Amino acid sequence: MTDRFTGTPVAMLMTFRKDGTRLPEVIDGRIHPMSLPVTRKILFGGDYNPEQWPEDVWQQDYRLFDAARIDLVTLGVFDWALVQPAEDVYDFTLLDRIVDRASAEGRSICLATGTAAHPPWLARAHPEVTRTDFEGRRHRFGQRHNSCPSSPVFRRLSAELARRIARRYAGNPAIAAWHVGNEYGGACYCDLCAAGFRSWLRQRYRTIDELNSAWYTTFWSHTFTDWDQIEAPSALTEHWRGPDHTAFAGITLDYLRFTSDAMLANFRDEKSAIREYSPDIPVTTNFMGLYRPIDYHRWAPELDFASWDNYPPDDDSAARMALAHDLMRGLKDGQPFWLMEQTPSSTACRDVNPLKRPGLLRLWSWQAVAHGADAVLFFQLRAARGACEKYHGAVIGHAGRSDTRVFREVAELGAELDRLGAASLGARTPARVALLFDWDSWWALEISDGPSRLVRYLEVVQRYHRALWDAGADLDVVPVTADLSRYDVVVAPVLHMLKGDLPRRLEAVAARGGSVLTTFLSGRVDENDNAFLADVPGPLGELMGIRVDEWDARGPDVVNPVRLGSDDRLEVEARLLFELIVPQSAEVIGTYRADFYAGTPAVTRNTFGAGHGWYVGAGLDGTGVSWVVRQVLARHDLLGPASDLPGLESATRVTPDGARLLFLLNHRSEPVEVAARSGGVDLLTGDRVDPGAPLRLSARGVVVLREDE
Repeated sequence: MTDRFTGTPVAMLMTFRKDGTRLPEVIDGRIHPMSLPVTRKILFGGDYNPEQWPEDVWQQDYRLFDAARIDLVTLGVFDWALVQPAEDVYDFTLLDRIVDRASAEGRSICLATGTAAHPPWLARAHPEVTRTDFEGRRHRFGQRHNSCPSSPVFRRLSAELARRIARRYAGNPAIAAWHVGNEYGGACYCDLCAAGFRSWLRQRYRTIDELNSAWYTTFWSHTFTDWDQIEAPSALTEHWRGPDHTAFAGITLDYLRFTSDAMLANFRDEKSAIREYSPDIPVTTNFMGLYRPIDYHRWAPELDFASWDNYPPDDDSAARMALAHDLMRGLKDGQPFWLMEQTPSSTACRDVNPLKRPGLLRLWSWQAVAHGADAVLFFQLRAARGACEKYHGAVIGHAGRSDTRVFREVAELGAELDRLGAASLGARTPARVALLFDWDSWWALEISDGPSRLVRYLEVVQRYHRALWDAGADLDVVPVTADLSRYDVVVAPVLHMLKGDLPRRLEAVAARGGSVLTTFLSGRVDENDNAFLADVPGPLGELMGIRVDEWDARGPDVVNPVRLGSDDRLEVEARLLFELIVPQSAEVIGTYRADFYAGTPAVTRNTFGAGHGWYVGAGLDGTGVSWVVRQVLARHDLLGPASDLPGLESATRVTPDGARLLFLLNHRSEPVEVAARSGGVDLLTGDRVDPGAPLRLSARGVVVLREDE
């Protein structure tokens, strides 16, 4: 292996501190390129904003970073106003010192383009760069997510800033990645966005007749005869009571797609500018996990690697975080991702901001690694002194102490990651189970005027993912366009919208012996949100072997019990939606127990080829969903090694050299014991484990077992 900057063999240039970070080598007064950190372990660090403090504080910070084994800093996320104080003025004096100091300290750098919030002078000189909200109000300068994605001025100046930053720093070998923007989101309804929407529609539909057909505009005298007649759907046009209440779902659905694509165009602008000077360093932006406004599947091909910010609302979010990790990993076909942000202690953005209990920082960080993270990073490394994030958790608090509980836990985690080394880098999840996740179905279901606004896409998906997670199944969360040929089980909750050849591909899974599981409100509409002219569940009907003639929506206080299985001993609750299923070829697995449809099917299983199509027509509770999911997994011998121990999570990763890593994570507040499924070595302790031997995990404990071949 040679240095790509100098051609010198790497081994000749590497000198490391005891903590694993490389000592800077100064040659002729300059730091040698290969004396900087390389990715030989999981990256550890986070957002650092030294522009907020005098330079004597930087010296203190880096001493503490050494103690905590922090080897990467994310710099410059909100530096636009500092780097460009006026339209024709660029001043890199401070950013130069910040980057030079991080490089001299031997840290890798994730360098941001600084465009996450535009500066005051830009809003004053070009007021059209600020957004217009859903109610039609033009905003003035303030906050951060306030840039119109369709503004030519914003696009030109943000790309130029990215270009200048890349030109200035691309030759610095400390740069590990480029960070574009920050947590893209929101929407704009200004005239520029309306014009952009019309242009987007022309590309999608080509003719006004095709658009009218897709939007079903014969309804309510909406037939358009010219593109200029089309308005952005807002509180002033098609909506009432808010963004989810629309008279024309097709129009609103397309505006959601357009908004996601418009911000993606902003990302592309900056990435292209970076590529002019930095063709090899990877480019990313930090996603927000289970975030509805942006279709991350549409964005994924444009990112060199996925990264995301994990801010769970409470202490009981382990399953939700697992879903988000799996979704982020699935964006790039199973490639590792970066955990770009998490709080070391508490957030500051909610009405109530609970503190992470002792051990959760470590446990949740290892959960990210277990699900595919090659970087574990924090926001923030030093607590801000003022503004809205001054109480947001940080590795280093306002007093700059190293003897706090939080700092000790960070340092202990850093030491563990050093011990792990490169053992998990580039590892993949050997999943035979896929869970389909689809932003179009999410949007279409929740803007639909019926049958129930209480049915929320994410809540249903989480319930089914939770059942898979509890059962210990190694799974991928993938888009509906994914190759399904490598999976034995495909779970597709509330697959409301069916696009392309997906029905045929799902049939192929069952035909070759696999199992496909879907639920109520699936197979209802096409890609334009128009109902299929067929029995429900539309193109899934043959695979499921049923038809649905009616459905009953009720409030959350109404329960219709469902009896599952042939022994009539398991009765669970169902709420919100109850589909009245008419079997065609399917066998009945569960039946309703109340109302006029008592005794009729609620859950069915259909033999299709060598496999099965499972259909759950009711909003089963967690116990019911778990029972169904485990029936499916058991047929394929896919229950995990700790499936009978609630709160003990298991995940398997396979490294590039074929080693199998078993992660066990105890989310309980008391110790737990499980028998090892095979022999191996615990990479965190170095202890040898024999096959069948008891593995004892302390409360919130972690084991990373490299299993014997």
